[in-house]
Amino acid sequence: MADNNNRQGETVMELSEILQVRRDKLAALREEGRDPFRQTRFERSAYSREIKDDYAAFEGKTVSVVGRMMSKRGMGKAIFCHIQDDQGQIQLYVRSDAVSEQEFKDFRKYDIGDIIGVTGYVFKTKTEEISVHVESVVLLSKSLRPLPEKFHGMTDRELRYRQRYVDLIVNPEVKDTFVKRSRILRELRAFLDGRGFLEVDTPVLTPFEIGAAARPFYTHHNTLDMDMVLRIETELYLKRLIVGGMERVYEVGRIFRNEGMDTKHNPEFTTIEVYQSYTDFHGMMDLVEDMMKTVAQKVCGSLVVPYQGYEIDLGHWERLTMIEAVKKYSGVDYYDWKTDEDAIACAKAHNVDLPEIPTRGAILAEFFDAFVEEKLIQPTFIYDYPVEISPLAKRKPDDPAFTERFEYFINATEFGNAFSELNDPIDQRERFERQVAERREVNPETRAQVDYDFINALEYGMPPTGGLGFGVDRLVMLLTNSDSIRDVLLFPTMRPEQN
Repeated sequence: MADNNNRQGETVMELSEILQVRRDKLAALREEGRDPFRQTRFERSAYSREIKDDYAAFEGKTVSVVGRMMSKRGMGKAIFCHIQDDQGQIQLYVRSDAVSEQEFKDFRKYDIGDIIGVTGYVFKTKTEEISVHVESVVLLSKSLRPLPEKFHGMTDRELRYRQRYVDLIVNPEVKDTFVKRSRILRELRAFLDGRGFLEVDTPVLTPFEIGAAARPFYTHHNTLDMDMVLRIETELYLKRLIVGGMERVYEVGRIFRNEGMDTKHNPEFTTIEVYQSYTDFHGMMDLVEDMMKTVAQKVCGSLVVPYQGYEIDLGHWERLTMIEAVKKYSGVDYYDWKTDEDAIACAKAHNVDLPEIPTRGAILAEFFDAFVEEKLIQPTFIYDYPVEISPLAKRKPDDPAFTERFEYFINATEFGNAFSELNDPIDQRERFERQVAERREVNPETRAQVDYDFINALEYGMPPTGGLGFGVDRLVMLLTNSDSIRDVLLFPTMRPEQN
């Protein structure tokens, strides 16, 4: 333990010395009237990738490049370094007889992490590396902290999430993930726009907690002197727009839920909700399948994508009712339960947890969670959900105990949820009021309310509508082969660091 403490002390001492040396260099520049932080702009003429991808067009030509110094090695009167810009890295070759005496003297003192701009001509070194032979150089920003050591890098995942700005500098694959995330969002929008959907925005702050199961975040509006809720979904506002005659709408929305955190959940996350008039949940199934295939092909170049040891085939989708799936994977047949008591006895016999309100439909959902979800590795639609757990979905005409609802699963994870939307205001009101009453029975302190304005909207008439909501973050995880939601969020929620 003593040796370990000594090593930690030495590391702290080394870091403090490095920090002081860099600050001393900055102070010296400022005393000479050459403060790098007073630089305001640099005219770039080419990026690193452009030069490397089209060397024949750039060879011998003068370019201006700019970026962060990532490596540096001196050889007498010549210094090699690599700078990193938005598109990659390129080598610089700086000779004492090619730049001014002051520039070369300054360049020797530059540190890894400093941001510099250079002008020079493009050539290849003896080792055939495409480089820029520097003719002028300017320091644009001084790095006062050292980057992580080259060979060990930034490997502490917790630290990487806290200091994403450093993570992006030293781990190029991290930036690739977020570039891909942007492409995925672009392709999702392009797909929906191409199908005639209109992107809209709805409120993030809502006046009260609706009766849904998710736990919200509260805040207070000072001017109105009222508590408000950060939204847990975008659904009810979007369906108001369907009532208003906007027949195909979607929203890319930030959602907030004051609940647990794990590799699949973050308190704030991104969803896309889609609503289409005059279709049902079968139409939304087709939409999902087409959308997933299109986005995967455009972003990944294939319908088969690797994910955590599996080859996920997005070209083939299985479709099962919840009853069929439970019977397939547990052997239990829902139709053998004639009463709620039969379902309770069966759950106890199979060590399945009972829900708060133990009805047959709710217990069927518990069997699904216990026996089925972990088996759904390849893309699978599970449909016909019990009405007890589907307060916004339309009942099946031939079996009102179930609803026209589906969820789709990949790698034992739920990716999206869709309904034939309930448009009967009387039924909707009864379900909302029952849901809120059940919440209050379980938790008398709940502030959940019925959204009567939404009921009012339905009373004006909402056409038959298919609705879909899915998590963007989980889709990005799949298409980037990332095992944690934190890997696909630039700034995931973190506990404050204790200094």
